[in-house]
Amino acid sequence: MIDPSASVDPGAELGVGVEIGPGAVVGKGVELGDACVVGPYAVVKGPTRIGRGTRIFQFASIGDDPQDKKYRGEPESRLEIGEGNVIREFCSVNRGTALGGGLTRIGDNNWIMAYVHVAHDCLVGSNTVFANNAALAGHVTVEDFAILGGYTGVHQFCRMGRHSITAIATIVVKDVPPFLMVAGNTARHAGLNKEGLKRNGFSQAAVKAIDKAYRVVYRENLILKDALERLETLPDSDGNIGKIARFIRETERGIVR
Repeated sequence: MIDPSASVDPGAELGVGVEIGPGAVVGKGVELGDACVVGPYAVVKGPTRIGRGTRIFQFASIGDDPQDKKYRGEPESRLEIGEGNVIREFCSVNRGTALGGGLTRIGDNNWIMAYVHVAHDCLVGSNTVFANNAALAGHVTVEDFAILGGYTGVHQFCRMGRHSITAIATIVVKDVPPFLMVAGNTARHAGLNKEGLKRNGFSQAAVKAIDKAYRVVYRENLILKDALERLETLPDSDGNIGKIARFIRETERGIVR
């Protein structure tokens, strides 16, 4: 189902049941999985691969050149988007650069609202939510089930841990550990994402254990080295405290505190 006014390059590969709306552009090197929808006047450029059932709304720009002055048209620049994503109006997602391994990747079942920007070399997991006007600079990692509030801005090379959440208009310049809620400009610790954890099936005991771990990191005035040592002494039947500790150990920018 391709509207007669759409422009589809002969080098594009379209799966079964793909829909392309009026005035949309699908370029060379684009692969659209089965049942994908490209809305009116949306533009999808390659090399880009998009998984089954992803819906791109009108006026979105997907897979265009990275907004990086160092980019010189390297052929390894590409974008991969998984299955079942919703990408709303006026979103922009750029391909990767050689410095970042050449890849921007978005996982499965993400809900990406209007005017969101995902820059070059970002790695976004699955089941995330990006509220309107959230923006990622280059080389950002967003793990599974993270939620970015409206107008959130994330500095380049930062990481958002799994099940973390930002309040509206939050500016993130350091890593946000898993399960944490942050707010402000610049972002500061604002408690545990307890409601999000409960909605995603975490037991009361699991939430209590995570909360205890974060009291060590955020309430006992310990330097990170000492806080990590304390975390190792806590019971961790679900492995969630281990996830927190590994995330903190791997930080290069420091964590929001």
